Amino acid sequence: MPDTDGGPDWWLLTVSEDEDGTRIDRFLRRSVNGLRQGPVEKMLRSGLIRLDGNKAKPADRLVAGQVLRLPPHLRDGAPPPEKPHVRPADDRLRKDFDAMIIAEGRDWLAISKPGGLAVQGGTGMARHVDGMLQALAAGADDRLCLVHRIDKDTSGLLLLGKGRAGARRLTRAFQQHDIEKTYLALVAGLPPETLRINAALSKGGAAGHELMQVDDAGQHAISELRRVDHAARRYALVALRPLTGRTHQLRVHMAHVGHPIMGDGKYGGEAAHPGGVIAGRLHLHAWRLVLPDGKRIEAPPVVPLKESLSALGLAMPAADWQFA
Repeated sequence: MPDTDGGPDWWLLTVSEDEDGTRIDRFLRRSVNGLRQGPVEKMLRSGLIRLDGNKAKPADRLVAGQVLRLPPHLRDGAPPPEKPHVRPADDRLRKDFDAMIIAEGRDWLAISKPGGLAVQGGTGMARHVDGMLQALAAGADDRLCLVHRIDKDTSGLLLLGKGRAGARRLTRAFQQHDIEKTYLALVAGLPPETLRINAALSKGGAAGHELMQVDDAGQHAISELRRVDHAARRYALVALRPLTGRTHQLRVHMAHVGHPIMGDGKYGGEAAHPGGVIAGRLHLHAWRLVLPDGKRIEAPPVVPLKESLSALGLAMPAADWQFA
């Protein structure tokens, strides 16, 4: 029988339209700071976490309006009691992390992540931002927490919450789209000066080789583009603003409109790998975040985008540049 006893202490999360179709395990890891895959699977298996009063599996897909019931200790982003031992950071790790820091506020820290460094761990990933944060937090009362994600091969700005309170505030701001995100990308061809891309996305392909694809029956996805500079009609530097947060959204949308991002091995095709002065790595950079209080944070481009812009003679946006 379904368990309908919400109880006064249970944490109830309602699935929004933006999360419709998301796997339960991914939704939970995004919604609860510090929650990892192993504990998610264990709590779903035991029924400690329930969907509309019923047990669910990690791979089950959510439907807008459904309600997840979580144990109260997860409300503040606390990890499950069984926490594995994490080896404290050594001097090299601390030095590497400190080199990524670009700005700091009362309850946040901004880092510039190099392309190729994963935000969270996975199969075969020995080094990732989340692991660095755990090592740096070993023995500390307040740890830095992930509050959003960017792809492994995407470089640039990643915002971290300071402690549980800071992480809760920032996570909520990202979920409510109160933080404006702008990316820079080097793309093939000459796109229009402005463009709004409204193309729904879904996941396809065989297990282990999944790709996102434009699909009218998929989840709605909207991206905005503004051209910044161009080299003849061969290359263009564009600013991109995702108004929804689908997996690989900007990469799929740019390929869909015929202007793939340089170095995109998943979606770009031959046009994204011209060779010559253009490196074969993804030229997508998380450039700017605007916080709810109006604070603007920027991460200057790094390799490969920085080198390619210099080689092509393309100019970065001016200091007072605005998307609108």
